Amino acid sequence: MAEIKDPENTIILETTKGKVVIQLLPQVAPEHVARIKELAREKAYDGVVFHRVIQDFMAQTGDVEFGKKGSETFNPSRAGMGGSSKPDLKAEFSATPHVRGTCSMARSQNPNSANSQFFICFTDAPWLNKQYSVWGQVIEGMDNVDKIKRGEPVSDPDSIVSLRVAADV
Repeated sequence: MAEIKDPENTIILETTKGKVVIQLLPQVAPEHVARIKELAREKAYDGVVFHRVIQDFMAQTGDVEFGKKGSETFNPSRAGMGGSSKPDLKAEFSATPHVRGTCSMARSQNPNSANSQFFICFTDAPWLNKQYSVWGQVIEGMDNVDKIKRGEPVSDPDSIVSLRVAADV
């Protein structure tokens, strides 16, 4: 396993395809990192599907409202349209580039609309630079991210088994 130097700023994402370790970047996007950790500690991401997965681009998940299997509000046809009950976040755009393994917040056309959804880049995506809030970088398990089932929407999608802050494990 990757060496975890800062357990409070590392998350362990267990997917249906295997484990992914993500180094959080609080110096780049402090409010977005705080939100990811808050939702992780509430176990809000557990069971959430990867609803939009585009070959040679990214895997998107994090709709805790409509994308959480087993919840009363789970609706595969609406997955990707929801967020959490928490307020949207102000953009924290930075010069941190979108490269393979970058974790960044999904949003609508409004730059200040990120909430709970996020994506992991399969490949470099420079056109996203300075337009989306980067909050993490995969340090182990990109091979498992690469195995996530593709689709827009994904039929019988892979999901998050658990997402935990390493300090809590």
